[in-house]
Amino acid sequence: MTGLRRIRQRSWAWPRSLLNPRSLAGQVFILQAVIVVLLVVAAVTALALQAKRDSKQAAERRSLSVAETFASSPAVARAMDSRDPTAVLQPQAEAVRKRTGLDYLVVFDLDGIRITHPDRKLIGKHVVGAFGAAMDAARDGRPFTEVIDDGPVGPAVDTTAPVNRPDGSLVGGVSAGITLERAENTVDRQMPVLLGAAGLGLVVAAGSTALVTRRLRRQTHGLGQAEMTRMYEHHDAVLHAVREGVVILGPEGRLQLVNDEARRLLDLPDAVEGRTVDEIGLPDRLVELMRSGRSATDEVHHAGNRLLAVNVRSTERAGGPRGSVTTLRDTTELAALTGRAELARERLKLLYESGVRIGTTLDVVRTAEELAEVAAPRFADIVTVDLLEAVTEGDEPSVHSGWRMRRTAAKGGPGEPGIYPVGELIDFVSTTPQVRALEGGRAALVADLTRAVEWSDQDRVRGAALLEAGVRSLVTVPLRARGVVLGMVNFWRSADSPPFEEEDLSFAEEVTARAAVCIDNARRYAREHAMAVTLQRSLLPRGLPEQDALDVAWRYLPAQAGVGGDWFDVIPLPGARVALVVGDVVGHGLHAAATMGRLRTAVHNFSSLDLPVDELLGHLDELVTRIDSEEDTGQARRGWEGVTGATCLYAIYDSVSGLCTMARAGHPGPALVGPDGTVSHPDVPPSPPLGLGGHPFETTELRLPEGTDLVLFTDGLVEDRGQDIDTGLAMLRTALAGAAGRSPDEMCRAAVEAMVPEHPSDDIALLIARTCLLDPSRVADWEVAQDPAEVGRLRAECGAKLREWGLSDIGFSTELILSELITNAIRYGAPPISLRLLRDRSLVCEVADGNSTAPHLRRATSMDEGGRGLFLVAHLAQRWGTRYVPGGKVIWTEQPLNGASAVPDETPADVLLDQFDDSGF
Repeated sequence: MTGLRRIRQRSWAWPRSLLNPRSLAGQVFILQAVIVVLLVVAAVTALALQAKRDSKQAAERRSLSVAETFASSPAVARAMDSRDPTAVLQPQAEAVRKRTGLDYLVVFDLDGIRITHPDRKLIGKHVVGAFGAAMDAARDGRPFTEVIDDGPVGPAVDTTAPVNRPDGSLVGGVSAGITLERAENTVDRQMPVLLGAAGLGLVVAAGSTALVTRRLRRQTHGLGQAEMTRMYEHHDAVLHAVREGVVILGPEGRLQLVNDEARRLLDLPDAVEGRTVDEIGLPDRLVELMRSGRSATDEVHHAGNRLLAVNVRSTERAGGPRGSVTTLRDTTELAALTGRAELARERLKLLYESGVRIGTTLDVVRTAEELAEVAAPRFADIVTVDLLEAVTEGDEPSVHSGWRMRRTAAKGGPGEPGIYPVGELIDFVSTTPQVRALEGGRAALVADLTRAVEWSDQDRVRGAALLEAGVRSLVTVPLRARGVVLGMVNFWRSADSPPFEEEDLSFAEEVTARAAVCIDNARRYAREHAMAVTLQRSLLPRGLPEQDALDVAWRYLPAQAGVGGDWFDVIPLPGARVALVVGDVVGHGLHAAATMGRLRTAVHNFSSLDLPVDELLGHLDELVTRIDSEEDTGQARRGWEGVTGATCLYAIYDSVSGLCTMARAGHPGPALVGPDGTVSHPDVPPSPPLGLGGHPFETTELRLPEGTDLVLFTDGLVEDRGQDIDTGLAMLRTALAGAAGRSPDEMCRAAVEAMVPEHPSDDIALLIARTCLLDPSRVADWEVAQDPAEVGRLRAECGAKLREWGLSDIGFSTELILSELITNAIRYGAPPISLRLLRDRSLVCEVADGNSTAPHLRRATSMDEGGRGLFLVAHLAQRWGTRYVPGGKVIWTEQPLNGASAVPDETPADVLLDQFDDSGF
């Protein structure tokens, strides 16, 4: 021990002395270190002040030299007089800035407008800073330098140099700026030398202190008396405080040291030191082991009622005197602790598994089943889960009508009749432990079912059956989440398992509490999902409107989440035209569905105005922008989200001309399947998604042959996490080509089967429309001269055409309508004027002229000479309106082919009489 102690003293004595402020060596070292640090701080301060001044001067020199050099180049003056100086000077300025290490190099004209700038967004904007002073200096032919303390890039030096033409006239200026931190810094070069000198000083101080410490240690011959006494007291206190017995034997087997724990374990008297191990009454096997001199590790020996683990080692191995040291550890208590630790470990493992296995789905019934599967049979032999009936349906739970619950899950047990089957509705009696637990909000324990009767008040027959099946113990725990009771869980144990105890209640409550949160999450999801699905289904079209222009089929497939923001529409328009719409609101859930409904309604309203496709998308873009701005302030504070993105494709097909006009806002373009089966993607100019604002929407016009399939879809059909959109478009072309010639509905089915995975990650809307052309024999048009005499001729010719079509019943009312429309076009319109009749599902009359002013319906007074024509048209026609076309407008009317009046039981003569009566004639 003495040799080892000396070695340790030599190895660790002087570092400890250096770090101990109470020792002489430590105080000397601290004083030297403080002096070195003060010298270093003073040197760094002086160096920093000098470096700041040098950095400023270096920055001024660099910015001045670069600005003057660039401004003096004749090519700069010529470029500034060119038509596009930015295109010439921007690349040159950026190249010079990067080579010289400047932060910016800006060229500006006499008005201070930037021609070049590292940030291209600032080109064309006015320079900031002391522009007036810089231009005054430039007119004097000298540069201007200023130090900017709060510039956008930090403290910087800016130099402005004039740019002169060869004749000496001023054309602009060049501003070169560099931050002070980019300039040459003296501290960066000299700091390593300074720190190295400081480190060397500290090393020298530490070495000198170590030499002094070693010299003092040699003169004092090792440790002092006080340190030796303190070390002995510590060792003796530790030896008797440890929970392990220690027995040291001398060369002759005599006891030299016995600590307190060894006396307790071996039942030894106080005065045993100096006696041999044979004299103190220890078991023979233990005495033999301690005197044998051999080593032993955790050998088990009996000593009285204790089971001891014994370790024996020789003291000669560590350089000490002859003898041995024996350590004793009581394993009797350890075995009991091990059993309890194993139980606690098993409970913790079960809690962990409950967190992993419960709540894997957002299904209330499945979550209840997972709770039963986790707890049985590792915690209980039988587990039953009962939920309030409102919870199973996703509604808010209520207990006003009593504790009426439905058995939702059951696990374990031999299937005896004492357990209510899954699905049965149970109305619990108030005296049962279940109701007691529900009303108290805590778990209830019935340790022995044979000694209690209230637990069977619910059903005595079932209670007797449970006892007969061997069930002996019960713990019932209420399912509570967020302060609301959802149901309860019953844990049952049979006679083969130990009965429940009080310490089992906390574990049962913990498992149940975790499951209750998962069940409540599933309930809330089921409720919100049902609401969102109901809303979405009410917002999507339930069927397709009747029209003859297109043969349409559609598919809508929600994402795995169930509710999204995709929508489509088929909207009949006047003049044998049809509008096709496909849109997509980013996101899923209730808010996406509600936003989709708002946009779909807006499209219907804008379509009723018969707006061109680009104007309609423009109005829709303004609507989305306004919705976003409104929701950013109110809904964001409540945790909602605004319209984070929406796309739309809008197309109008004219079955008379076969012309299809379309535009898109951030939406995938359509696909066309020709009558010959070829598949193509027409070039529809892309535009930004809705809500960005300020962007025009470009239109495309396509002349589609009859029998062409127009395929509109959302990005969920062709884009997925596992593939890009190009791969999806190629797959769609293949699917459409394989289904060419089939009906639109069969083509939809083929595309869905080829493209849609089992669990799509995004909503999918697919719309396939096959074009039809209106028979030319059902179209009649006339050019109208701007002469009132044309009215009679056109009435006669139109009447003949109606008789040819078999529409004599509506001939008189049609002639009245045409007379009024043509007269207004001749009187108030502008050439060219034309008339067109379309015989579709209704008779469409269209009068077009070159004036964009639309008439307005009003009631004429008795003093008005006019104003009754449109009122007459509105009464005779089923619908009427105005649409604007390039170069003018079209006023149209629709009449039923069966001759029915717009107002039941009213004839054209009645309408005329009403007009005269209202006017006072």
